[in-house]
Amino acid sequence: MTLTPAFLANPRPRASSVRLRTLIYLRWLAVLGQSVAVIIASQYLDIRLRLDLIAVLIGASAAFNIGATLIHPENKRLTQRDAMLTMLFDLGQLAALLYLTGGLNNPFAALILAQTIISATVLTLNATLFLGLVSLGVIGVLSVFYMPLVQSDGQALETPRLLITGSWAALSIAVVFLGVYARLVSTETYNMSEALTATQLALEREQKLTALGGVVAAAAHELGTPLATIMLVSSELADELEDRPELREDIELIREQARRCRSILSSMGRTGKDDLLLRHAPVAAVVEEAAEPHMARGKRVILRVRGAIGAEAAQDQPEIPRRSEVIHGVRNLVQNAVDFATSTVWIDIDWTDERLMLWVGDDGLGYPQDLLGRIGDPFLRRRGAGRMLDEAQRPDYAGMGLGLFIAKTLLERTGAKLTFANGIPASGAQPDPEERRASGAIVEVVWERKDIEVRREDVRGALGENRPVATG
Repeated sequence: MTLTPAFLANPRPRASSVRLRTLIYLRWLAVLGQSVAVIIASQYLDIRLRLDLIAVLIGASAAFNIGATLIHPENKRLTQRDAMLTMLFDLGQLAALLYLTGGLNNPFAALILAQTIISATVLTLNATLFLGLVSLGVIGVLSVFYMPLVQSDGQALETPRLLITGSWAALSIAVVFLGVYARLVSTETYNMSEALTATQLALEREQKLTALGGVVAAAAHELGTPLATIMLVSSELADELEDRPELREDIELIREQARRCRSILSSMGRTGKDDLLLRHAPVAAVVEEAAEPHMARGKRVILRVRGAIGAEAAQDQPEIPRRSEVIHGVRNLVQNAVDFATSTVWIDIDWTDERLMLWVGDDGLGYPQDLLGRIGDPFLRRRGAGRMLDEAQRPDYAGMGLGLFIAKTLLERTGAKLTFANGIPASGAQPDPEERRASGAIVEVVWERKDIEVRREDVRGALGENRPVATG
């Protein structure tokens, strides 16, 4: 399966983002420029022009503007069809003016390019192709049919036929080249804008969940002592009221409800905590927290710290902040690996004196070799040999190809550098999964320890009193 070119892969309409008022302002500028050019040519350059027909064409453009201003409100946004028709009108008006003023002999013939560039920027692919073909047709017609420019003494201003042919070829190539170029740039910008918006929304969601969990954890922390007191006193009262069962039953109920309150607060606080002690954690604990939602999705997830199994397998692990960017970024990497793994996902953690390394790999088909250099770009949908990211392959959510982009963007904000590669397929007898290495897709995340690590004296020192959790 071949990959669709970027400028063909985004058929979504964008004309609704263009105000009619913007095109009206541009048309008034064109009317002014056309009028000035005609006045200078006829009054100062002594060129005979059909001023009556030219005035009708310029007046039609002005009348269009006036009518649109009177009929539509200032905040009117064009539909796809209306935007294309508006640009088609402008192209037709310009073509008629060029016909009356020398065709491709007129240096202002280059303005034909404007409609193609604008449509490639704001319209859909079909509308852009249509206007581009019309522009090519107009250029071809004007190279053959036009009213020649004549001076007041009757001398015709003619460009040699060879130069006319060259102008036709240059303008035709420019229409295609600038149209494709504008389409590529605008699509890239549009996709990046949408992807960054999705990234920001994902980060805000993670931050809100963390803040909510922090509120619950802080409440559980502050209410722990009074709840414990209630349970202690109720136990003592229950012992003293053994001979009065009707009161003992009420005391038992109070003790049970206090225990239930503590259990509820404890379970609700799992999403995040704002206790100063838990703002930092060993790197393996943070990674395990990020991977936890995807550890029960039918694939085995193995966490290894310096080759040993388990988050607590290694001592003296680097302490890092429990930042939303780190947790959500690693979570997206694990989610992507679980989505495409055959049976097993490996998460490996290691460090040196200067660097902290994390690898997330799976035993799936890996990344297509022709796309390795583009992994992490937004809306890159293909993954695996001939496979696409769709709902059938990713049943847990509707994949938009944004997972790796969001992970890459968030982790790079923390100073990480990401590398995407494929493992070496295993051959021969397969060792135990806990000893194997990823044979499919692998993501390497590397931090400089000075950028991510929290100093041990800051972690181990006095923390002070817990501050109120900011929820706004």
